[in-house]
This record gives sequence, C-alpha cells and structure tokens, in this order.
Amino acid sequence: MPASFNPGSFDIGPFDLEITLTEAALDEANRPTRRILANACIGVDPFDAYYASLELFEALQAVHEEYADAKAKLARILSTRCDDFQRCLYYSLAGRGVVQMLADLEWLLHILSGRAKISAELLRHGGNVQTARSPYIGDEPDGPIAAANPDFELGASWFLDPESGGKLSD
Repeated sequence: MPASFNPGSFDIGPFDLEITLTEAALDEANRPTRRILANACIGVDPFDAYYASLELFEALQAVHEEYADAKAKLARILSTRCDDFQRCLYYSLAGRGVVQMLADLEWLLHILSGRAKISAELLRHGGNVQTARSPYIGDEPDGPIAAANPDFELGASWFLDPESGGKLSD
C-alpha cells in the first residue's frame, strides 16, 4: 500500500457499522449473554454505545473492588430517566456474577471500541455514517427504573464465579 494511501480517495460504497455486532450476535460459539449484549448495541450510536458501556463497566468494577461511592454511581446509572441502554446491558447480565458480568462487558467494549474507531475514520474522511434512532432514548422511561438508593444490597448471584461453579473466594 503506498504511503500516500487515503481511504477517502475512492468510494467504497455504504459501510455497515453493525456487521461486527451482527456477527457476534449470531455466533453460536459466543455465550448467550454476549450474544444478547451484541444485539442490544445494534442501532446505538457508536460513540454513545462505547462510552455508556465503559461507564457501566467501570461502575461495576468499582463496586466489585468496594470503592467508596461506587454503589451510588451504579445506582445513578441504573436510575437515569429516559435512557434505557445501560439498564438493558446491566439486566442482560444480572444474576451471572460480577466476574462474568465484567468479562462480558470487557468483550463488548473491545467490539464497540473498534466500531467507534471505524466510525471516526469514516467521518474524518467524509464518509456517511448512519445509525438508526437509538431504541433506548425516549421522552420518558419505558418501564420501571431502579431506585437510586446507594445502600442497595448485593444479591447472592453477584458473588457467583462461573469458572468454578461456586462463589467467589475471598
């Protein structure tokens, strides 16, 4: 490839930003939670999906590591009105144990990071990036939202370790 290669110098036609998510959602080798997460991100703006997923990942990690105010941050995320995306991701993973939740979100972040980078390159070079209207943003919440009480209790499933089939050891 010549040093002066410019991806904007020729028309590659429409580019499907959702292809990686679609393939991950259909790949039977992925565990069901990962397939659910991939499906949940289809149609969400590439940057919104990445940063919202990253914020949720960091909040879950902070709760897991017992950082001060981490539960308050997670409660705030899950109680944000008019944005069901992070709730969708969280409740798709709830009950799987924090280790699997973090692993699945980290897997998703890898995909979303690449998707956001491709989107940025296309935009930078004059490409037309289109996404559908986010299915998770509305004028009002689409159902009940979690209470914003930072003193919530972590249920027994939080401490499950999917690798050992038991509880996380101290």
